[in-house]
Amino acid sequence: MDFPVASVIKESYERFPRQMKVAARWLVDHPTEVALLSMREQARRARVPPATLTRLAQRLGFDGFDKLKEVFADSIRERPQNHAGREELFARRKAEGDGAIIGDTIDALHIHLSDLAQPSTIAALAAAADLMMEARKIFCIGLRSSFPAAHLMYHVGSLIGSPTTLIDGVWGAGNDALLSACRRDVLLVVIVRPYSRYTMQVAEFAASRGAKLVALTDSELSPIAKLSEIVIRVRTEVPSFLHTMTPAFAAVECLIELIAARRGSCALQALAANEAQLAALDTK
Repeated sequence: MDFPVASVIKESYERFPRQMKVAARWLVDHPTEVALLSMREQARRARVPPATLTRLAQRLGFDGFDKLKEVFADSIRERPQNHAGREELFARRKAEGDGAIIGDTIDALHIHLSDLAQPSTIAALAAAADLMMEARKIFCIGLRSSFPAAHLMYHVGSLIGSPTTLIDGVWGAGNDALLSACRRDVLLVVIVRPYSRYTMQVAEFAASRGAKLVALTDSELSPIAKLSEIVIRVRTEVPSFLHTMTPAFAAVECLIELIAARRGSCALQALAANEAQLAALDTK
């Protein structure tokens, strides 16, 4: 979301009371729903009292929530709505079958992946690729469901010759590499709710060493955002009990493709050397 009200919310976020922060995150993370749903339904989904949304709107300078809602309606592009909430999953399967659940999930993923092709996200991905091209080292971290995306950046980045290092948290061995972190390095952080305290500690340490942070995260108000040079939002909500990391995978794949294109013949040489090594070791 990128329009004046969003900027005001982001700038004021840390000064909001706790419940108002929850409501503010809802607005930033769900602009389409803000424009289309009733205030009571939004309050239910955000898990705050309706009065909190009213107070937030007034704090932002509007007479009431309806006026704030009009701004969102004028500023977003229309998207198809996901029509199955998590609490409705069982009932929907019983009423309409497995195909309805699969269709809802694919529809949600289509929307999320389309966001990666928006001009603002393309610009962020390109800027991240430029930053990584100039880096002495590229550290990668992500825990729990975020780990595979971080590992993908590390593994495929290595294959094309990028100086990637994985911080995996296992036995603490990966932490040692960060002792050499400096201003010429980049840390790619993949982090979504619930935000890992360990990941945030690693990010804060890397930032204290002068390393530049690139964040793949689920909200512009994620705690990693204020530490990061570049923030790439990857949406995670689907009609399921679990969140999706498919957009994070796709964002990493886009990053790798951009870096490979920038490396040109060097990437091809690195891939050829890796294939020769695999052949020499008879790796199947």
